[in-house]
Amino acid sequence: MADIDYNALADDDFRMRVRAFVEARYPQALRFLPRRVRMSEIREWWNTLYEHGWVAPNWPREWGGMALDPGKMVIYLEEMERHGVARAADQGITQVGPILMKYGTDAQKDYFLPRTASGEIIWSQGYSEPNAGSDLANLQTLAVVDGDDFVINGQKIWTTLAHDSTHIYLLVRTDREAKKQKGISFLLVDATTPGITIRPIRNIAGHDEFCEVFFDNVRVPRDTLVGGLNEGWTVAKALLGFERLNIGSPRRPQYALMRLEMLARAKGLLDDAGFVDRFIAIKLDLEDLASLYGRYVEQVKRGEPLGHDVSSLKIWAMEAWQRLTDLLVETGAEDGVIEGAHDINGAEIDFLAPFYYARPSTIYGGSSEIQRNILSKYVLELPS
Repeated sequence: MADIDYNALADDDFRMRVRAFVEARYPQALRFLPRRVRMSEIREWWNTLYEHGWVAPNWPREWGGMALDPGKMVIYLEEMERHGVARAADQGITQVGPILMKYGTDAQKDYFLPRTASGEIIWSQGYSEPNAGSDLANLQTLAVVDGDDFVINGQKIWTTLAHDSTHIYLLVRTDREAKKQKGISFLLVDATTPGITIRPIRNIAGHDEFCEVFFDNVRVPRDTLVGGLNEGWTVAKALLGFERLNIGSPRRPQYALMRLEMLARAKGLLDDAGFVDRFIAIKLDLEDLASLYGRYVEQVKRGEPLGHDVSSLKIWAMEAWQRLTDLLVETGAEDGVIEGAHDINGAEIDFLAPFYYARPSTIYGGSSEIQRNILSKYVLELPS
């Protein structure tokens, strides 16, 4: 399948090809999960995508990717969303891969990229700390050079699916005397290295998507450094651009929209003018989001760096998602505040799971307040 130029296919032909494949191969039991899927559950699907050459749609062909152009990428994501395909622990595909292609050494690319695509290596992101979330440059996890190694001490938190990962891409402070952004380095760390402790955090919905990770005299080789020493903030900014692009995908809010439309049909609300006004307004918000997302995807595909204005994508996506799940719970009436799936005239709806899932979205990946500050300072050039 790797020899096919998918971009040369007509859009409808490509869409039908993806749809047929997903409907035939994706596990029925994993459709429309109201939580983040664990790697043990979705490993078979990952292997299926890998064997078909579809696990890395955003990667170039030389590294086993599909090399999809922006239009085909949107179609690929739309069909995955339409069928309710769960998002696996894909940070290696969406973030680490592009970063290594840009900043990694040949040895790092040769080792990590094929193993990331195959799923032998699964990545988690070691960024946030108890006192360094949206103010990421305040991070204090320390890596001291000792001969041919770094010795790492500190703590990370809100590390998504760290308990499923084999490796962590880590921001550490390597110069305590430099300005905050100047003394940071980017490391690739094997999660089984002695001294690493991973503890899951159970959230309000009862899921353990996030973890805290402790580093106690963790010794890693110096060749795990990506980019130059103390140049990790440059790497991190590029990666945060990819992250905000990924977070800003219309995929998650579109899933909630499908739930809302299913509920509305089951309750006969599509004949209610008041409900339809609100439903169409939020649907148009998501159409705008998809258009904005497509613009940034096209920019990345052209090899252009994402500017500070990508923060607008994250704000729009997450706040629209929250508004949508608010309406979902409200429309559910008395059932909307009771946990678990409910049978609404033959439609099975879980109201609170999407609502809970959307709550932290305006915080992680840089809070909406921080994103607005970035836009006002660097895009609008307003005074601080």
